[in-house]
Amino acid sequence: MIDVSLILLALSPAFLLCVAWEYIKHHEYYDWRDSMLNALLALLHQGSDALALLVLMPLFYWLHQFALFTIELNLFTLLFGFILQDFLYYWFHRASHCIHWLWSAHVVHHSSNKMNFTTAFRQSLLYPIVGMWLFWLPMILLGFTPTLVFAIVAINLAFQFFVHTQTVNRLGMVERIFNTPSHHRVHHASNPDYIDKNFAGVLIIWDKLFGTFVEERKDIIICYGIRGAAPKQNPVDVSFAQWRHMFHRFSQANTLKGKWLALFGYPTHLPDKPKSTPSVKP
Repeated sequence: MIDVSLILLALSPAFLLCVAWEYIKHHEYYDWRDSMLNALLALLHQGSDALALLVLMPLFYWLHQFALFTIELNLFTLLFGFILQDFLYYWFHRASHCIHWLWSAHVVHHSSNKMNFTTAFRQSLLYPIVGMWLFWLPMILLGFTPTLVFAIVAINLAFQFFVHTQTVNRLGMVERIFNTPSHHRVHHASNPDYIDKNFAGVLIIWDKLFGTFVEERKDIIICYGIRGAAPKQNPVDVSFAQWRHMFHRFSQANTLKGKWLALFGYPTHLPDKPKSTPSVKP
């Protein structure tokens, strides 16, 4: 069976070549401090994921014994697994923009005002804590082995590296089915017309089916990043600023409903001033 930890490592030379090419051709899209921070956050994320898999894999195999079906690995089941995981990824991604608990981790990925290939590396070490892995349990309970599930997850995320760029324009017919750089630039924008759109991993069809698709427009100059105050550009603040903000709102709420909404309601962004009332995030 595929070693999940080796998939992204095997692809890393291709990632680095893309970064080098993009920097040489379009260095105006880069800031070395931002890129170094992205790389450090990627290492923290990989370490967190590896530790989580080590701890949780026995649970996943325990759950797998209750699977509804025994799914044998062949070309058809592998294709079905890729499509199903991409569908589940869409809902994880959409939930991560609509539920504060999940946004507290996902905000890390959106916290840069740059958009280049290294932005794909900007991930959160909190994903295992907020429960990203919960979204893959349906595949395990359906009958896919845990190792195969996480191999598919890794390949899906590897594909998404290539959509984090401003150097690729529209791709014609490909745009109708697949997530592309154009579609993903919209997703990373903080412009009002683009908020909470284009959640696709690999297939853009989910956004088109569920009403969250918007095309990139030539008349809108994209502003990348998040609305509200940006965290300080160091790994601790980028990773935990939203987490602290969320629990501050939780502690300040006077009712159970207020506390619930602080954790699981629609996210609020970091206030521009410490004492200002939080407003709605992108």
